Formats: sequence, structure tokens, C-alpha cells
Amino acid sequence: MQGRGAALPPIGVALDGDLAHRLDGLLAIALFNGLFARGESRLIALSLSRPSLRGAQLVEVVSAFYTPRPREGVGMVGMPEGPMTAMSDPPAAAILDREGPEGPLYEVRVKSLIDTADNAVLIRNMLLAQHDGNAAIVLAGPATGLVRLMKLYGARPQIEAKVARLVLAVGAFGADAAPDPAVAADVAAARTLLEEWPTPIVAVGREVGEAVAYPAASFERDFAWAPAHPLVDAYRAAGEPGRDVPATTLAAVLHAVHPGAGHFDLSPPGEIAVAADGRTTFTAGGGGRHRHLIVNPARRDEVVRLWTELVAAPPAPRGRRGGPPTAANQPPQPPVPPTRPPAAAP
Repeated sequence: MQGRGAALPPIGVALDGDLAHRLDGLLAIALFNGLFARGESRLIALSLSRPSLRGAQLVEVVSAFYTPRPREGVGMVGMPEGPMTAMSDPPAAAILDREGPEGPLYEVRVKSLIDTADNAVLIRNMLLAQHDGNAAIVLAGPATGLVRLMKLYGARPQIEAKVARLVLAVGAFGADAAPDPAVAADVAAARTLLEEWPTPIVAVGREVGEAVAYPAASFERDFAWAPAHPLVDAYRAAGEPGRDVPATTLAAVLHAVHPGAGHFDLSPPGEIAVAADGRTTFTAGGGGRHRHLIVNPARRDEVVRLWTELVAAPPAPRGRRGGPPTAANQPPQPPVPPTRPPAAAP
């Protein structure tokens, strides 16, 4: 680790969730690129919360667009093991089949499950390399993986030491809010996470993402610098042209990185409860350990402008003088968790 007196690197954030099935999850990868370019944050782990090979391929393609890396780096995409069917395939993954004049438009390097890392182990290992209190986790999907993370040997003390905050891009806290499918997918895990997670929790409900949605016009206007852009193609492949994208995950990332910036208001402390159908409710008071974000109407337009500025930014140069943090002022990174061993021959 660094010697005394060394400046802390920007906060490192682990992003786990239904990233390939949520356009705001893919946009969040680009948001980290914009934040990195400003020297404000580092994306230390990227993982899916549910098994989907096509989803892992899509996430890796978007990630590699911003941070090209050698072939052995594909293990940086995390994913739990489990059954995968055609229903696991996100609609936006259709971009993986696009052809250009010289062949496939996007290189797919995740070929099978063994080219991914277990999501809980990936997050645990990357947290180990962070300075105390200089990491955050954003969850934008079922809580299954984070509950497994808590149960890994020796992980809880590391979570307590390293993670400043957990931000949940799930649930809804408006009047008569409908259940969240991501919560309903594993209600028991959501309840366990809220009851047992040892650091502060802030939730970002669906109503926040809808109020500060990413503008559809940006996809046609702000990415022209790239002849082919995976985010633009993913947006078109998702089949809802002209529709703004609810930005719940973007809001969660922004709060994880800049909790005191005032982009949003915060509820008083309280408790989040999860009903059997995945519905979430918040009750203030009682010495609660949870809070949730509230849109500040006076800052809404400012936040939406910030989305387009950061998400549509070209890939940030790595290690340039005066630019984003480099290896010289970051904590040493552990090796990527080994990819899964091939299944034994029958």
C-alpha cells in the first residue's frame, strides 16, 4: 500500500446489477468513463447480478470500448453461476451480431462462463486493494450476489473497513409504487441485505430515475464522434426509439461518488421494508440506518445536463500528465480473480 502522506486516489466503485437488461446500467459504464476523465472516481469491479452469457458479452463490449485491455482481462466481468436460457438474453445484445465492412462490428471476448469471474468473489478481491473508507458499491439488480459477498470468509470486516456506502438503484418510494422486479427476483436476499449490511445504505427509487431520465435526443446528437458506438446501438436494439431512459443507476452512481454535492435531496434516516411481492416502503425515524434520494426540482435540468456531458464523453486517456489518476497514485490492484476452471470432462 502507499506510504503515509500519499494522496488518496478517487473513490473506487463496484457496480453490480442487471446491467445488460437495463439501459441505464450500460449508460453507467460510460458515466464512470466521464467521472474518471475528471479524476473523480474509478470503476473497480463490474458484474452482473444474474447469469446471462449474452449479458456478460454485452457488458464487456461496452466496458472495453472505454477501457481497451488485453485478452486476459476479460475475467474482470463478474457473473454468478446458474441456469441460462434464451430469456436471459437482453434485447440490446443484438448489437453483438452486427457486421461491418471487415467483419463483426464489436469483438466478443467472453466466449463462455469460464471467461467470467464469480461476482461476489470479484467484488471482495477488488475491495481488498482499496484504502479504508475509499470504496462504494452500487447495486442495480437482485441482492443475491451482495448477500453471498457478506458470507465469504473474512469479507465482513473488509466491507466494514473499505466501503463508505452502499447505494441501491432498486425499489420505488412514491405513492402507490409498483413492486420492483429486481427486488421480487430475490426478496429474501433484499431483506437480508437491508437487515445485515454493515455500512450506510441509500436507496434510489424508480421515481428518481424517471424524473431525471437520460434524454433520447442525446443518442442521435452527442455520440457522432464514434462511427459505431455500442451505447447508441444498444439503445436502438432495445426497441424503444424516442423514449428517454430512466436514469436510476446513473443517479445511484453519482450519489456514490459525490454524496455531498447536493445533486439530490436525502430523506431523513429510517427503515426500508420489502414486501413479499417486491414492493418497497420507507418509514422515517426509529434510529433507522437507511435513507433514499429525493429529486430536487430546482436541480433537475442541471443533473440531466450532467448526464449528457459525462455519458457522451469520448474514452478518457489513461495515465496522461495532469489527467486522471494513474498507477502512481492508486493503491496496488490485486490480480483479476482467476476465471472459472473448465468443467470436468464427463
